[in-house]
Amino acid sequence: MADIARHPRPLLRVLVGEVLRRHRQEQRRTLAEVARAANVSIQYLSEVERGRKEPSSEILASVCDSLRIDLADLLAEVRHDLELVRAATLAPVLRLATTQLHRAAPPQASHGGGSVMLLAA
Repeated sequence: MADIARHPRPLLRVLVGEVLRRHRQEQRRTLAEVARAANVSIQYLSEVERGRKEPSSEILASVCDSLRIDLADLLAEVRHDLELVRAATLAPVLRLATTQLHRAAPPQASHGGGSVMLLAA
């Protein structure tokens, strides 16, 4: 994720390219092998992996097929990498759970007779 460190908000094409390259290298396959199977040029696949080209959905599907990875898995890895980048580069983000109002038990003593509402997460 070296390219990611230069951009506070990484580009999707950079993240996608890094995940594709990671899979190709884990499979010990060359650019030529994957490009041939995906029916794209070696130069184009290289630029996709380096985040310089943004592949169409058709090209992305073809490269995923040639790497034998599901598009959903690719996107899940991209999301994971994006969350790692966010955690490393941005201030923590507090995520609030959906809240609901709950009525408290009625007051024991009658100090005004009103009801109390509690906010709970």
